[in-house]
Amino acid sequence: MNSKKTLSMISAMALMAVALSACGGNNSGNTASPSASEASPSASASASASDSGTAEDELKPEDGASLIVWESKEFRPRMEAIAKAFTDQYGIPVKVEEVNEPDQINKLMNDGPAGVGADVVIFPHDNLGKAVAAGLLLPNDYFADETKADNSDASVKAFTFKDELYGYPRSVETYALFYNKDLIPNPPKSYEEVIEFAKTFNDTKNQKYALMWEISNFYYAYSFLATPGGYAYGQNGSDPSDIGLNNEGAVKGATLYQQLKSILPMKSGDATFDVKKGLFTSNKLALDINGPWAIADLKKAGVNFGIAPLPTIDGKPNVSFSGVKGYAVNAFSKYPNASRLFSHFASSKDNQLADFKELGFLPSNNEAAADQAVTSDPLIVGILEQFKNSYPMPAIPEMGNVWGPGQAAMADIWDKGTDPKAALDNAVKQIQDANKAVK
Repeated sequence: MNSKKTLSMISAMALMAVALSACGGNNSGNTASPSASEASPSASASASASDSGTAEDELKPEDGASLIVWESKEFRPRMEAIAKAFTDQYGIPVKVEEVNEPDQINKLMNDGPAGVGADVVIFPHDNLGKAVAAGLLLPNDYFADETKADNSDASVKAFTFKDELYGYPRSVETYALFYNKDLIPNPPKSYEEVIEFAKTFNDTKNQKYALMWEISNFYYAYSFLATPGGYAYGQNGSDPSDIGLNNEGAVKGATLYQQLKSILPMKSGDATFDVKKGLFTSNKLALDINGPWAIADLKKAGVNFGIAPLPTIDGKPNVSFSGVKGYAVNAFSKYPNASRLFSHFASSKDNQLADFKELGFLPSNNEAAADQAVTSDPLIVGILEQFKNSYPMPAIPEMGNVWGPGQAAMADIWDKGTDPKAALDNAVKQIQDANKAVK
């Protein structure tokens, strides 16, 4: 984990493939859409198109098609550029609406059947099982062979559920430790070192902090529970009856998490992405737990920074969540063919390379990942070093029941000083109750 040897993105993809193999697996649009039964024939009728010839040449968009795509606020400008390029090529208007990527499947639960959801959604792979179980997505059928050949095995597996490919992979990711070299030339290797550094650096009255992360986001908090031995679901994320978020290791990690409030004395909800960015770029934050999506803006801001693996906990390499993000087609879309074309177009090699250069996204496309622009970037090395010890988010439908209770428990531990064991026990009870309703 401490090796400084530069890894290529290809090796990173292989590492993620192994990990995922072990795992097994805000305005709404106004587009009218057919019922689920009407949408399904469109999917089955097109399934054989990828068997011969070039799928893109054979797939014909519907007459009068226009699309709505959901995208997070911070990534919307890039998506607007993709939409414009698609319209220029195919003559199909595309409207981009702001819905955070992690929230899109939950929103589609209501908006899809009501006929007001986006035609194309973008989300992290852990939401796939829930989306498929609810009948929200069309399979990636026309472009299945091309998608599988062009992208890493890991990313393809991440968007495959019960042997059916649904997504069009766009990027792979995890989070790591960003450090301001002007404030701390060498990144701390352990949380003990972070706490010692904070004693000399912190000046909370002037909003100077040694370390910050999005405290209220369970995606980040999970690393504190997992590193000492906690886990979301057993059997490599496939057994919803085995929840390890309140075991001895998880409680130990949550206790450290609670102790860190002594060096970050603020409410959990106040440590937002934008707050961290402002402090980091103004030299008031030395260490920031963040992901590759933050790289581009920090470069533009002229920050002298590096990226390293997360600090160890009790000498153990830090276990972060990792994931794959991609596009998928709403099963209730009035224009499924146009939506397939857009998903394929937006996830192409060229667009993934542009995503990397503009947003810092790590490509899932094999050729894009091997491009010199990616492999020669020293900042990417730190992400990949952390990636080696990351854990893929479970993609079973029950994973959707983890986020809310997990986040609430960690907020109680941080904001209210709740006993870690009691808070985690309560979260697990809520998850178990919610899981009973999952068929």
